This record gives sequence, C-alpha cells and structure tokens, in this order.
Amino acid sequence: MSHNQKRGQKGEDLALAFLLKKGFRLKARNWQFRHKEIDLILEKDGTLVITEVKARESDFYGRPEEFVNRMKQKFLILAANAYAEKHQWLGEIRFDIIAITFQPQYQLRHLESAFYA
Repeated sequence: MSHNQKRGQKGEDLALAFLLKKGFRLKARNWQFRHKEIDLILEKDGTLVITEVKARESDFYGRPEEFVNRMKQKFLILAANAYAEKHQWLGEIRFDIIAITFQPQYQLRHLESAFYA
C-alpha cells in the first residue's frame, strides 16, 4: 500500500469515528459504482449522507475540499442515485465532505451540504 493510500485509509478511519460520535449510522464504506467508490454512506435523522473524505498531508497545494471538483461531484451524485435506487431509499440525500490535514497540525473539518445535486 502506498503512502497516499495509507493516508487515505487513515483519513477515512478518522472521519468515520468522528461521524459515529456525532450520531451518524454507517450504511456502507467504500461502496463501489462504475469502478469508483463512495467513501462513506451514512444516515442521520432520516437523511442519507454521501460523504467524500479528502485527507492531505498539508494544505500547501490547496485545502483538501478544493479537490472535490465538479467532475467528482457529478460522479458522487450519479453513484448516490444508484445507491438510493438499489436500496429503495426514498428520503433526502445530502453530500458532505470531510477535509483532513495532518501538518502543521491535525485538523478535521466537516462541510455539511458541501454541494447539491
């Protein structure tokens, strides 16, 4: 496993622990759709929360959330719709981003409703 993959895995672990403590319920992790994946699918208060986790060593090249570009957003929307159809989800769907930087100090930011379908 590469350094970037290890950092990504650590970021997902930290994000999941953070969200579980906030009362979210995990529905799926690394859910596959068309050779790509949704990092975390959770539920809270009747809302399906599609969560993209971006972990970076630092924000030297930009904040982690800036790397969730329009193409990634379109994929997440498409994948969320496929998940909802497969699991017969009829409720609201929200798209969140968890942005993590490790240097110069650890920081985790939860951006709720980061973008819209």
